Amino acid sequence: MLIDTHCHLTDANLLARHADVLRRATEAGVQRMVTVATAPADWDVALPLVASNGMLYMAAGLHPHKASQWTPDVLEHLESLQRQPKVLAVGEIGLEYHYDFSPRELQYEAFVQQLQLARRLQKPVVVHSREAQADTVAILREQGMTDRPLVFHCFTGTPEEARQILDNGWYVSLAGVVTFKNARDVQDAAKLVPPDRLLIETDSPYLTPEPLRRVRPNEPAYVAHTARFLAQLRGVSFEELAATCWASACRFFGLDPAVG
Repeated sequence: MLIDTHCHLTDANLLARHADVLRRATEAGVQRMVTVATAPADWDVALPLVASNGMLYMAAGLHPHKASQWTPDVLEHLESLQRQPKVLAVGEIGLEYHYDFSPRELQYEAFVQQLQLARRLQKPVVVHSREAQADTVAILREQGMTDRPLVFHCFTGTPEEARQILDNGWYVSLAGVVTFKNARDVQDAAKLVPPDRLLIETDSPYLTPEPLRRVRPNEPAYVAHTARFLAQLRGVSFEELAATCWASACRFFGLDPAVG
């Protein structure tokens, strides 16, 4: 059994054919999916989608790209949403220095306030950090997030950066990037993540894994390719890798590991 711990099923390329997307995921052994909604309009589309299907769950937060939208009303909306039973985590939230679509000071403010919300509601946190690990880790420590349930999603860093995440008691989630031939640092990092701190994801519709890298859009079924690659990389069977990632994901999100 597999869980795609991070996908974007409200993306137009997936939402328009979501029944087929979910069918293919099931056929590939994906039993649960966490769709991540990144802005208020996205939250309002995702909630009825997950409510209509027992395989689907949701994380919700204001992405750093959208930090300019942060207001007290948005915080109130997000807090109300986080009290819904199938909304499992606050995220993805964090810092984005590659594009800087929102000013960094607004990214910091939105990030900090959402971390405070997660602590207040005792929710796990899904972190987006791109070219910003030093500042991201500093803020997380300042906000008392050490040893709390928190995952760096779609990790693309170095072994040293992975160790820093692990040393703070957090999780590492790997997407299709780890299967790319030029991703040696990510692959080396993937070898050192303990099984109980490892999650897998697609980040679909982005980052289709090998051997389907040219296929667009990516979709949850393809998390099986990432799992197979990681199993070979880490020297374990596919079944063992799938089982440990399933257990880690259920523990992280507070889900019953039994299905059915």
